[in-house]
Amino acid sequence: MYEPMGLKKEKADIDGMTAVERALKRVGDVVGAIVLLIVLSPVLIYICVRQKMNASGPIFYRQERIGKGGKPFYIYKFRTMVVDAEKDGVPQLEQTDDPRLTGFGRSLRKHHLDELPQIWNVLKGDMSFVGYRPERKYFIDQIMQQNADYALLYRTCPGVTSLATIENGYTDTMEKMLRRLDMDLYYLRHRSLWLDIKILTKTLFNI
Repeated sequence: MYEPMGLKKEKADIDGMTAVERALKRVGDVVGAIVLLIVLSPVLIYICVRQKMNASGPIFYRQERIGKGGKPFYIYKFRTMVVDAEKDGVPQLEQTDDPRLTGFGRSLRKHHLDELPQIWNVLKGDMSFVGYRPERKYFIDQIMQQNADYALLYRTCPGVTSLATIENGYTDTMEKMLRRLDMDLYYLRHRSLWLDIKILTKTLFNI
């Protein structure tokens, strides 16, 4: 479904969506975010209550990521790790069975429920439901040393889910991050409303 590393920059420098599709995608994001916030409100409230009952510290976790246009924004999640997970100040990659996870956080992570607050990011326009997963500048700098084409992703909004999320899983190594970039560039060149629907459907089935 995607092409291997080494694709030519002139090919990667193409947005598969037309202006009309991009407008419809944004309308779909806004409507979808509003509906989901209403429908999932009981689940969101339940998670908030369980968070306070099972772990100390804040319910939500925010972290600076780089989005459209290379601009930073704060991504929101339900907190799944201990408060001082990066107490030394050095960013660390998440792992599937990360020892820093709290008991309830592990359950949230397993079912991807920690990502639900990103619906707010979608409503604000920081993110889309489908795109590339936004990364921290610390890791982007390392990726761009290997493949500068990462900057091409800045022309679009990052997503709550992506082709790479489905195919590549957690990116706990630089090799996986570069593999993810290949898939993200593929998505950029081939994206369409139909492809977005297929990615969303597959994401739901995986969850």
